[in-house]
Amino acid sequence: MFGLSEIEKEIVRRRDMRDVFTFTIDPADAKDFDDALSFAVVEDEEQSSNDIKQPQTISNPIYQIGVHIADVSFYVRPGTKIDDEAYQRGCSVYLVDRVLPMLPEELCNDKCSLRPNEDKLCMSVIFTMDANAQVLKYKICRTVIRSNARLNYDEAQAIIETSTSRDLEISKVLTTLNKMAQKLRAERIANGALTIEQDEMRFRLDEHGNPTEIYFEHPNEAHHLIEEFMLLANRTVTKAVGSGRPFVYRVHDLPDSQKLEEVKKFKKQCSMTAKMRHHAVSEDAVKRAIDMLTIRAQAKAVYSTYNIGHYGLAFSHYTHFTSPIRRYPDLMVHRLVEKYILTGKKETLTREELEDKCEHCSACEQEATQAERDSIKLFQTMWMKDHVGEVLTGFITGITDFGFFVQLEDSRCEGLVHMITIEHPENYVLGDQVTVQVVRVDLTRAQIDFELQ
Repeated sequence: MFGLSEIEKEIVRRRDMRDVFTFTIDPADAKDFDDALSFAVVEDEEQSSNDIKQPQTISNPIYQIGVHIADVSFYVRPGTKIDDEAYQRGCSVYLVDRVLPMLPEELCNDKCSLRPNEDKLCMSVIFTMDANAQVLKYKICRTVIRSNARLNYDEAQAIIETSTSRDLEISKVLTTLNKMAQKLRAERIANGALTIEQDEMRFRLDEHGNPTEIYFEHPNEAHHLIEEFMLLANRTVTKAVGSGRPFVYRVHDLPDSQKLEEVKKFKKQCSMTAKMRHHAVSEDAVKRAIDMLTIRAQAKAVYSTYNIGHYGLAFSHYTHFTSPIRRYPDLMVHRLVEKYILTGKKETLTREELEDKCEHCSACEQEATQAERDSIKLFQTMWMKDHVGEVLTGFITGITDFGFFVQLEDSRCEGLVHMITIEHPENYVLGDQVTVQVVRVDLTRAQIDFELQ
């Protein structure tokens, strides 16, 4: 591991941004902070970085906004055992009750994590932007930062909503950045970006690891603020690299046209059927079902050296640059940026070799996603084992030839009503409100069975 003197020497070589107001926003339980934002006001876009002023009110402001990403590539060098292990894992896996990190905890939670009041090495994209969120210029460089504040999403959202904080500086910064993020988001949507948002199911666990509560987190303005500036950094890095050189793109192909037609027909059918129903139909349940069908119609986003654009984000050029602590492709991108932009060196890997690494990382990501889904399903089942025999309200979220899937109204746990137990199944449609009894919970299969009441 690197000694203190080596880090001190590296700090001297980097752009020093420790005096610029900097902060992180992450989930409340996060330990690996891999991105931070800095904010300052300049009176003139031609001013040098030495003339940067701290946030204040001026007419026609020009802002310097830094997107700072933990410089994992400084600590994790190609060919080392740590690098080999990180590549094999491909990404961190976030299960309900634990995290399986891509990197050793000493790196991901300590040396690389952008914790407040500590000097940290970063790979940064420094933007000069106007109040309309237009990028006037940018610079990609290695930096050293010192975060002033660590906020979680709820704290940041409360400040955005009230425009007040014990720290007036944070309030002004978040208010300004939120307005800019809204403009960036509006532009993406106008260009055709998908905006399907789903609540994230979370669990509170007791000391034995059993679920005691299910709750949901819905993306708010604070989430969108961070998302938009990370998207901007990812897109900017991709365009800066340009074409003609082997690079790691994040690509998303066009959706399956036949499946999209099925979604359109389903939406029309739901609209017509709802008018004919005499019992409760949940518009929210129908919307969630339509969103899920729309997502299933999409191609999977993957990593590739062949750029076909990103359909879902409506970007012609895109990569993953902002999470090298938890995604190996981001670490690959940092190394390519160092060669192509910062030092002018040539990539030693052939395109074919880089493509093999992309395919491996895509496979690791899909395995991690499935593991995370299985973990959620298991803990849903654990939660429901104490509710066997109870009669609860839910909505039909799926209809198959072997039964109905019903999602409970409060916990959103989903179970199956077997077709052989249903009288007149033709009378039910997606979104119908139904009353069910929890009749069986199988922890081994993570399966919940209901019967209509």
